[in-house]
Amino acid sequence: MNEMMRRRDLMAAGLAAPLMACKSKDSLREPSASGSPTTGAPNRSRSIVQVVESQPTIEGAGVHLRRALGGRALSMLDPFLMLDEFKSDRPEDYEKGFPSHPHRGFETVTYMLEGAMEHKDSLGNQGHLGPGSTQWMTAGHGIIHSEMPKQERGLMWGFQLWVNLPASDKMTKPRYQDLAADRVTELEIADARVRLVAGEAGGKRGPVSGIVTSPIVFDATLPARGRFELPIPTGHNAFVYVIDGAVRFGESRDVEARHLAVLGRGEIVTASTQGGGRFLLFAGRPLGEPVARYGPFVMNTDEEIKRAIEDYRSGRLVEG
Repeated sequence: MNEMMRRRDLMAAGLAAPLMACKSKDSLREPSASGSPTTGAPNRSRSIVQVVESQPTIEGAGVHLRRALGGRALSMLDPFLMLDEFKSDRPEDYEKGFPSHPHRGFETVTYMLEGAMEHKDSLGNQGHLGPGSTQWMTAGHGIIHSEMPKQERGLMWGFQLWVNLPASDKMTKPRYQDLAADRVTELEIADARVRLVAGEAGGKRGPVSGIVTSPIVFDATLPARGRFELPIPTGHNAFVYVIDGAVRFGESRDVEARHLAVLGRGEIVTASTQGGGRFLLFAGRPLGEPVARYGPFVMNTDEEIKRAIEDYRSGRLVEG
């Protein structure tokens, strides 16, 4: 890759501006009106401590999406860094995709509901993501990859989640876990139909394995007047994102589609709905480490961010 191409790709990845203008150190406290829900005695059922409406934004080469986590209202929820939803049946909203761009220091999770994407990377990997499929990519010390639509029309609907890595694992070897739709664990919990991507639920385990933050990730659909209850580790941070209908969590108010709800401490997650609803749940072990973020790089210090940028510009990023 020559210098002109590197500069072009840096601009596409949001790295053209000076470091101090874009880097961010995110507080590790969970947001709430009174501070952090990690304090005080836990309730048995997790209640909502914050609701955030996802906001329209444009990423990649011009993909229209909605950001629920990673914006001004909620910069992160340790260990989760970002959650985007892309949903459109207008080709001009998604057809330009996400051309080649770098990552270091965290993991990306792509979960598709409709449409098709193809990914390629600097290590020679290539794969296809169709409806119901999942990709869990551990970027580790560095990878350059692309994610491009493989359809000319129809609904493109999916999600991308960013999960932080601890300092001890940030420079690990990159790896993929590509899961076709039929590999995602399906089960019923109370009235809910659940697609379990990672972690344990209802006596079953999701197919994603070996993730240091011990995440629980699933997609749950509730019928009208349906109820749901599931224990999750009390030490995990957790949030839900409603993607259809309206769902009530604990004894809190209803959460409508395209809204994220941060859940406080507790032993179980309960959900109910009057008219039916569907939501994604994400829970994981917090790392409690400093976070330095700059575009597609997530490290612990400014110096590590500067090194990542230098490694990318010199072509050393994928060498570790």
